[in-house]
Amino acid sequence: MMPDKILEVKGLSTYFHAGAGTVKAVDDISFDLPKGEVFGLVGESGSGKTLTALSILRLVTPPGEIVSGSIIFNGTDIMSMDRNVLRKIRGSRISMVFQEPSSAFNPVFTVGYQIAESIIVHQTLDKRRSEELALEFLEKTRVANPERVYHSYPHQLSGGTKQRAMIAMALVNSPELLILDEPTTALDVTIQAQVLDLLEELIDRNRMSVLFISHDFGVVAKMCDRVGVMYKGRIVETSGIEAILNKPLDPYTASLVESVKALS
Repeated sequence: MMPDKILEVKGLSTYFHAGAGTVKAVDDISFDLPKGEVFGLVGESGSGKTLTALSILRLVTPPGEIVSGSIIFNGTDIMSMDRNVLRKIRGSRISMVFQEPSSAFNPVFTVGYQIAESIIVHQTLDKRRSEELALEFLEKTRVANPERVYHSYPHQLSGGTKQRAMIAMALVNSPELLILDEPTTALDVTIQAQVLDLLEELIDRNRMSVLFISHDFGVVAKMCDRVGVMYKGRIVETSGIEAILNKPLDPYTASLVESVKALS
């Protein structure tokens, strides 16, 4: 029987070792993500949200180190996976949209080439079919003039178009788990709203399991079913979005909620 939870993080700790000492950037955190749910991680910059996502994909590099914990994906511990097996999972069964699309795309290749290459690697389709599928997903993410975008280099595109193209690349291999790391941070308010509406539509249509990372409680309230609040590398509270907004238990959570209410 397949597990009903697509992701279970248990006791995850990721530290950075430096001459001045050890920084506990992620410190003994645990959470789970049932299939079909959007789970949010929210907290201020430096709280450990992005590093949690990188740890899930085992993309932490020295001086960072995952020192303990298990990351169960569909019943299998990622921490015990062979690197070649894990490489096949990244970008196919688990995809991630990074917070800065300009640095996520390779500047020397066209956007379309990079999306098509991901398809060829993970689906073993021929070049022609991969190009067709890449264009199809650029259209699905409502990119204006997908043919032009396909043949453009990253620096030739606006931030909003690059973000949509990155979402297309993340979805093109039909991942079981999508990680969204601050997907609208680099965008202006109008484009941010458009991208959030697009993501909401795609998530609902495909019944996707999503880990949504943000520093913005307002965005998390719009997108997520449940939320974990991170502070100084730890999760201080986890609950349904309505419960957290109406009756937060932790003082830090309460201050985050009050800041959203004050702004609105």
